[in-house]
Amino acid sequence: AGKAHRLSAEERDQLLPNLRAVGWNEVEGRDAIFKQFHFKDFNRAFGFMTRVALQAEKLDHHPEWFNVYNKVHITLSTHECAGLSERDINLAHFIEQVAATMT
Repeated sequence: AGKAHRLSAEERDQLLPNLRAVGWNEVEGRDAIFKQFHFKDFNRAFGFMTRVALQAEKLDHHPEWFNVYNKVHITLSTHECAGLSERDINLAHFIEQVAATMT
C-alpha cells in the first residue's frame, strides 16, 4: 500500500455519510471515527475482535479498541497521516460486515 493521505473535505463528504448512517461518529478534538458494538456475550465480542484483528493484520492497519464483556469500542485513525484516511473507511466497512454476522 502506498503512503496514506488524510481525507480531503470532498472525500469526507462522499465517504462518511454511509458510516454515520450505521453509527460511526467523528471523535471530537481528533481526526478519527468511533463506534460502540454490543454483542450477546463475551464469546461473541471476542470472536468479533479476532476476525477484525486478522484482517487488520493483513492490511497492516490496526484499530484502537477497548473491550469489556460484551462491549467493544473501536476508534479508527491513521497514524501515518495523523488523521482519517481511506484505510480507516475500508476497515470500518469490513468491521460492519463482520458485526452483521455476529450480532
